Amino acid sequence: MTTDYWDGAAATFDQEADHGLLDPEVRAAWRERLISWLPEPPSRVLDVGCGTGTLARLLAEEGHTVTGVDLSPRMVELARAKVAGLPVEVLAGDAADPPVGEARFDVLLCRHVVWAMPDPHAALRRWRDLVRPGGRLVLVEGRWGTGSAEGTPWSGGVTAATLSLALRDLVTGLRVEPLTDPRLWGKHIDDERYALIATR
Repeated sequence: MTTDYWDGAAATFDQEADHGLLDPEVRAAWRERLISWLPEPPSRVLDVGCGTGTLARLLAEEGHTVTGVDLSPRMVELARAKVAGLPVEVLAGDAADPPVGEARFDVLLCRHVVWAMPDPHAALRRWRDLVRPGGRLVLVEGRWGTGSAEGTPWSGGVTAATLSLALRDLVTGLRVEPLTDPRLWGKHIDDERYALIATR
């Protein structure tokens, strides 16, 4: 998807319950999960495809230092406003190859980003290399009903089985946690949603 697409989506992006976390119950549910997936603060977190910066803000409020990256200049603008005054840097750039130079992170976090990568395997290899040895990749993904007839395992989202297979030889360990709790999404869901937590 293009920069123009995400720029166009920016103004209403936070209206989705799991994007803006405007509902206190949804926000609390995501906070609880993120705390369980990340090491004790402070840690350095790279949030790829950070959108409007909602997760970056939540993590910074918990004591982590966050670098967010998003392709959309409009998303970056909104994210910078949202995290003002917190230990968060938001960069404009390609989530598949974040412009962070030689920096290495304790955690790489992404939510609903892998499926949108033109070359997901290359992105996963690059992300693995941005995590220090012993660090974690936390990939929140899912498989939605839309796009499933497009003919690739990545269209319409990605199953936990497909993503696990793609990561198997890149990491030392991984586990999948189903995310079926409706509090996370502000509604009941019928499709596959999960977090894959992998150790570098």
